[in-house]
Amino acid sequence: MKIITTSDWHIGNLFHGNDRLSEHQHFLSWLLRQIEEQQPDALLIAGDVFDNGNPSAAAQSAYYAFLADATQSCPHMQVVITAGNHDSASRLEAPRALLTRHKVEVRGTVHRTWVPTDDGGTWATDYDDLMVPVTGKDGETAVVLTVPYLRSDVVQHSSYSAGVNRFLRELTQRAREKYPSHALVMMAHMYANGADIASKDASERIVIGGQEEVSMEGWSDHPDYLTCGHIHKRQHIWNTDWARYTGSILPMSFAEVDYRHGVDVVTVAAHQKPTVEFLEYTPQHKLVVLPEDDEVWTPKELKKLVSQSLADRGEEGTLGDDFVYVVLKVKLEKVSNDDIKELEDLVARKNAVLCKIQKVIPMLDLNTLMGQQQIHSIDDILNRDPLDTLKETFVVRHNAEMSEHQESMLKSLLETIDQED
Repeated sequence: MKIITTSDWHIGNLFHGNDRLSEHQHFLSWLLRQIEEQQPDALLIAGDVFDNGNPSAAAQSAYYAFLADATQSCPHMQVVITAGNHDSASRLEAPRALLTRHKVEVRGTVHRTWVPTDDGGTWATDYDDLMVPVTGKDGETAVVLTVPYLRSDVVQHSSYSAGVNRFLRELTQRAREKYPSHALVMMAHMYANGADIASKDASERIVIGGQEEVSMEGWSDHPDYLTCGHIHKRQHIWNTDWARYTGSILPMSFAEVDYRHGVDVVTVAAHQKPTVEFLEYTPQHKLVVLPEDDEVWTPKELKKLVSQSLADRGEEGTLGDDFVYVVLKVKLEKVSNDDIKELEDLVARKNAVLCKIQKVIPMLDLNTLMGQQQIHSIDDILNRDPLDTLKETFVVRHNAEMSEHQESMLKSLLETIDQED
């Protein structure tokens, strides 16, 4: 059975204030061509279909137009969609009854009922509702286990990770009992332990302290395959060959400039190891950081680099369909407001959209600035000139040397303190 897996579309996203609807339509057109060529048995979309819980009419129109085109071009294909943390679970699931008639299954929420007991009561999860059988062209059936983003009220436990673990394992066990001879494919939306995310400017909504980080260590009776959404970098999960993130379909921040985008074609069969083929997608608009390396250039150097690196706009000054998003890095102590304006005007004449000018403070070498004085004992600290300590602290805090005026003020202050003592 052939299945296309994808996630993290974020339709309706604004990239540094720029509407990306045309970019999403570019991707959806590409994906439609892959579906027509591959003729898969199922398409799985593992959450964050939209960028927020109240998507615009235009964003919803693009989404439903794609579903209509996809189900028409590949009539036997089953589409299965789950909600991510960016989605409104109830809004995504609202048209479920209608979509089901067109072979589109949506699971936004986990349905539960309250069961009274002698000592109070407990919530009973409808695990059967999360099992979606999919029959392929050859008559073979696989079962898709749908796990939308699990909020804390659904996985009440001593910890979020333990609660999610219990939920996933319980769902898998019940599916094994109900469908013992079928391949199980799970789709989830979560932050897996050890997942590689950007150290700076990460676009995923990650809870501080790793409170939503899920560890699956020791899970032996796992599904045959797990496709996951939430983390935007394409990667394996837990160093396994049976679980992976497909990654976002567009870069969501400049921290993702080197990420690869696309979808996976997964072939599964009962009691057989799944195979995965990556279909790479090239986003409509490339991200460009100038300069590309860690060097920080002066405005004059940067203007020359922009002129050489970016193509000019069309004759009428309009952006082409292949314009690029740009970030410029410039030395803070060398840039003025006039320089900023000139850089903005220069990029405005290029086939590019300027997202930001990043003012960077070059890292300073404390040994070079402060000499080779070493601190080996408390006496070294007591006998050291306080001005040297203050100057060094200033560099650490501000990554810049004191000005002559600031140093003069400190000397005067220290002399006053000495006199008062």
